[in-house]
Amino acid sequence: MNVARFTARDALAAADASAKHILSLLESTLADREFATLAVSGGAGPRPMFLNLAASRFEWSRVHLFWVDERCVPPTDPASNYKLVNESLITPAHFPAANVHRIKGEIDPKTAAAEYTADIRKFFGLTADAFPQFDVMHRGIGPDAHTASLFPGNPLVNDHEGIAGATFAPQFNQWRVTLLPAVLAAAHHTVLLVTGEEKQEAVRNVFQEEYNPLKYPAQIAPPQNRGVTWFLDDKAAALLD
Repeated sequence: MNVARFTARDALAAADASAKHILSLLESTLADREFATLAVSGGAGPRPMFLNLAASRFEWSRVHLFWVDERCVPPTDPASNYKLVNESLITPAHFPAANVHRIKGEIDPKTAAAEYTADIRKFFGLTADAFPQFDVMHRGIGPDAHTASLFPGNPLVNDHEGIAGATFAPQFNQWRVTLLPAVLAAAHHTVLLVTGEEKQEAVRNVFQEEYNPLKYPAQIAPPQNRGVTWFLDDKAAALLD
């Protein structure tokens, strides 16, 4: 896999480096535009990155915030990706409420996916067959090489027509709403933050196995991996050549 890759000594250093990279990308975008778009993911790993972003005193009034995926739980639930980002970025950075485009995890999953799709279409002014191009998209991967809420074997991995979809993750007994492959592949810049020993086999498979996103969904990326940068810690990168 021909991508930019940064390996840090530990998870905190990787989070710091990824935050600085995201800020640089947003700054470059805002040099030519009135606003930028940032789509973020959840999980435990990115919390330090969000805290670094919040501490930067960036001009967040010019950034619109979206989610790559969400667990179908209320926004106050500990499992909520919105809750994580709200506590570690939105609130401490005084992010404007009008710029926050959350997925409504507390309602019916298919309805939430449809409403999120409608919000994205309206914001980007999309025609019927067009896809949004987020300026910066932050993603992670799981120990099974899933990304967003696209899990190995999930039929949504082959959905290249939709923007967002609802999916049931049986391993978590949980419904989720996720952006779909065409949207992931359309991002101008993709930043993957992956840390921890439990991710090392998934990282190796994504980088070194043949392209098979149905088996390794984290391989989904823009054509020729344009604009993709990985930030790993030593543990996650341990099996790479």
